[in-house]
Amino acid sequence: MSARSSVPELDRWLAPRWSRSGAAVARAATLPRGIAAAIRVPERLSAQLALVFPSAAPQLFVHEGARQALERRLKAACPGRPVVLSITDNRHSIISHALKSGVLHARIHHMFLDAPPQVIDALVRYVARDDRAASQIVGHYIEANGARLARRRPRAIPLQAKGDHHDLLSLFNELNQRYFDGGCHALITWGRRTTRRDRKPRQAIKLGSYSSLERLIRIHPVLDRPWVPRYFVAYVVYHEMLHHMIPSARGNARQASSNIASAKGQIARRVLHPPEFLERERHFRNFERALEWERRHIARLLRSPG
Repeated sequence: MSARSSVPELDRWLAPRWSRSGAAVARAATLPRGIAAAIRVPERLSAQLALVFPSAAPQLFVHEGARQALERRLKAACPGRPVVLSITDNRHSIISHALKSGVLHARIHHMFLDAPPQVIDALVRYVARDDRAASQIVGHYIEANGARLARRRPRAIPLQAKGDHHDLLSLFNELNQRYFDGGCHALITWGRRTTRRDRKPRQAIKLGSYSSLERLIRIHPVLDRPWVPRYFVAYVVYHEMLHHMIPSARGNARQASSNIASAKGQIARRVLHPPEFLERERHFRNFERALEWERRHIARLLRSPG
């Protein structure tokens, strides 16, 4: 038996040689016997393994038990209506819900999976019944947990402390020396003025806020009015300075003011203020006077532009 016949059909794996005319000629036809020839090994696609690479973005771990528990609460608040709950890590749309084909689809940030019971109750009331009072509790909780939102790129924040009628930096420095021995190292600015599309009066207004991520106090520009007394602006600034000096009950959260004037003539007091905070807030020289002025002028504050 010849050497060629011992390797059946080997010719078809031999590397071809191209002639000048462009025709392929088998190399075995031109090489003497016994001389090694290059061979092509066929690709076996069926033997390749599927490689799965992880996503570039980290995946959100969701405690399924906590998700199901919250979904059951929503279903109980919406009897006879299917509920589908999705947990997100969004930075802007923290809570969203919509009714589609008779099914309530809710998308809620993961910070609510371990929220206190009173916050969960408010969340359910807000999603199920659009409860306005519950929305304030939920809003305060979001503000207090801003550190759990997805990080954003650092941005330059223009600071405008000198207003038309009140100089925030001057107030800040006076309060810092009087109440904190100069130890409050936060920044302060007026908030941005906004143009409201509708002319309906506000239902609530946040007079001040504090961001621990930026160490920045923002004061609502509605307070930069000649009829707003200096001691009241000082009280709002002092309150936000306390947020910088005394962490909230949840510690590492992004702090925000609870000075929210409501249309019902009441001031919403946030449950996340620890006792030390409330005690030191009363040390402000014009504390009772400021609260009384706010009660008497809430309606005007809500109507004011800015």
